[in-house]
Amino acid sequence: MTQTVKIAVVGASGRMGRALISAVSQNPKTVLVGALEREGADTIGVDAHTLIGETANEIEVTADKDQALANADVIIDFTAPAATLAFADYAAQKGIAHIVGTTGMSADDDTKLAGFAEKTTIMKSGNMSMGVIMLSVLVERAAKALAAQDWDIEVLEMHHKHKVDAPSGTALLLGDAAAAGRGIDLADKSVRVRDGHTGAREEGSIGFATLRGGSVVGDHSVLFAGNGESITLSHRAEDRGIFARGAVNAAIWSVSQKPGLYSMRDVLGLND
Repeated sequence: MTQTVKIAVVGASGRMGRALISAVSQNPKTVLVGALEREGADTIGVDAHTLIGETANEIEVTADKDQALANADVIIDFTAPAATLAFADYAAQKGIAHIVGTTGMSADDDTKLAGFAEKTTIMKSGNMSMGVIMLSVLVERAAKALAAQDWDIEVLEMHHKHKVDAPSGTALLLGDAAAAGRGIDLADKSVRVRDGHTGAREEGSIGFATLRGGSVVGDHSVLFAGNGESITLSHRAEDRGIFARGAVNAAIWSVSQKPGLYSMRDVLGLND
């Protein structure tokens, strides 16, 4: 008999939290067992399923971490870096798998997350969409095939006006893929800002351009610019639900994995 995976959603009443509750509810392999929000949120005490227009199902939004997370097999987390590290610590202590979609985490944050992953399964990705992960594979292969001295790489992204971090986690994921294809460290070769008299473009650098406005869910393109020709690989997200469904699929996958830090490529079998 297939195990029903018990999932707790943190940041439950935000846009992504509601999309996650809906995705958990719609997947026959998963069940919502907890919904956590910050202290003082106006949704505290509200049944989580009513947030997405469904019939109440006895899972209330709470600010009590133990109440929300104690019965979970997996925590799904699209919150903020400091909160994510606290949830990772909790998950490591309790042996709960942790799916992390939080963006804007620093290198130091990632090091701490890797430490927690020694005790439990953590899957972290800047994007949970299958389309974006496949795009990252194509970007890596193209970067490997197209010589740095002949082809420049630029990552372009646009999101809604409420997004607080830049470049986006997806843009960085794609930049990392390009850097991996070139066999370089993105931190050494990325260009995040251009303003004023910048001089000529440095050979082998990977540029980022960030746009914000309106209600755009997420548009990403990687431009390979050569001499007299260019190639653009793109992905457009039209529904936040694609990220939620990917996170839920990752949650189902995670319960059978050993402790460690994984990516969506692992979930999709692309690192085998």
